[in-house]
Amino acid sequence: MPMVLLECDQDIPERERHIYFKAPGEDSRDYLPAANAPTIPGTLSERGCSFCGAKLVIGGVLKDTIQMIHGPLGCAYDTWHTKRYPSDNGHFQLKYSWSTDMKESHIVFGGEKRLEKCMHEAFDAMPEIKRMVVYTTCPTALIGDDVKAVVKKVTAARTDVDIFTVECPGFAGVSQSKGHHVLNIGWVSEKVGTVEPEITSEYTINFIGDYNIQGDTDVLQRYWDRLGIQVIAHFTGNSTYDACRSMHRAKLNVVNCARSAGYIANELKRLYGIPRLDIDSWGFNYMAEAIRKVASFFGLEEKAEELIAEETAKWKPQLDWYKERLQGKKMAIWTGGPRLWHWTKAVEDDLGVEVVAMSSKFGHEEDFEKVIARGRNGTYYIDDPNELEFFEIMDKAKPDIIFTGPRVGDLVKKLHIPYVNGHAYHNGPYMGFEGFVNMARDMYNATHNPLFRLAAIDIRDDRALLVEEAA
Repeated sequence: MPMVLLECDQDIPERERHIYFKAPGEDSRDYLPAANAPTIPGTLSERGCSFCGAKLVIGGVLKDTIQMIHGPLGCAYDTWHTKRYPSDNGHFQLKYSWSTDMKESHIVFGGEKRLEKCMHEAFDAMPEIKRMVVYTTCPTALIGDDVKAVVKKVTAARTDVDIFTVECPGFAGVSQSKGHHVLNIGWVSEKVGTVEPEITSEYTINFIGDYNIQGDTDVLQRYWDRLGIQVIAHFTGNSTYDACRSMHRAKLNVVNCARSAGYIANELKRLYGIPRLDIDSWGFNYMAEAIRKVASFFGLEEKAEELIAEETAKWKPQLDWYKERLQGKKMAIWTGGPRLWHWTKAVEDDLGVEVVAMSSKFGHEEDFEKVIARGRNGTYYIDDPNELEFFEIMDKAKPDIIFTGPRVGDLVKKLHIPYVNGHAYHNGPYMGFEGFVNMARDMYNATHNPLFRLAAIDIRDDRALLVEEAA
């Protein structure tokens, strides 16, 4: 059967709908894992909440903006410093976290006055910062605090500031994907079109769904600069609040992470007629194809080929060295959503690595359509996995390396399987030609690290044998 009920799920048979094993001769469209659905009671989800999807993934990346979280301190702490998105202004967004620090008394009597006070305090403490995003959380949404009314009062008192509200508490959706959607739609409805950018090129794009993890944005920006393409706004890697208000002036929306930011590209097309072009920016072949697609839109094919040739000559020998040593290795991808289909063919075609298991925490069924179409036979595809499923799948698939986040990474260490941080990278950037060599290097270092072989040896029996021999 293509849908799989694991041993650990015998008491929750509904999980069979969420796990697919791809076999030859099947029409995978008939067997998509159920996705973007509530977690089944009785299974421990690895998902992030909707608030996390808005703040941690998208809004919190802006480099010149106060991120005011209206809720308990833990909501701010748990979404701070968990992503590695640097910026060229001293990493302002990584240094600070803001919270109204709601206590029990504020929940009982309401938190609007506290929010207003905290907003003024934040602007007073950082007078050079004039932009703010305010987020609701589960408790402040449940008690009905009118965040927009408070924002209206603060902006009336401070006419030089601009504030955006994201009313997406953790319980608003089944996963962080809801937070992506709410922020995207709110931003294009309330903020896009309110600032006019300076146009310096006849070729203009928005680069959407890139968060500059360990410098990804910087790598791709060099490509756009060499092609003579102006990026009006990065949404939101190394970007400013006002640049993202200028997105209506681009001639093309180039979408990298379709799951987190495809919504805003669709709205920009509907409202402003800006066409959408989806690309893959991980992998040699995919990156070359992406550059050709964007260049073709503007008639810059000759420049594109020159760029691809230069980058290939510079980085391909190093990639080939790693490919020779990674050929035939088995890999599992245990990440959020779109990286499954961004990475699976890239590592197989460019590195000879076999992807044997993949899971998604917040992907939709269309994400599974893409990855299953690109993926190989004999691979497990899982939606919203739990810890016991992870262990069972690893035992069945037997990967040599796992790409996942630090939380699951702690479990991986117990299995003595090498892992690479698939969320925030080990030693990135990973995008572009240079980035994919970095990714291959981290895979090589992980799979050839002798410590994993040593860690798997239980020395207790040997110790007992030595004691016995000494006696």
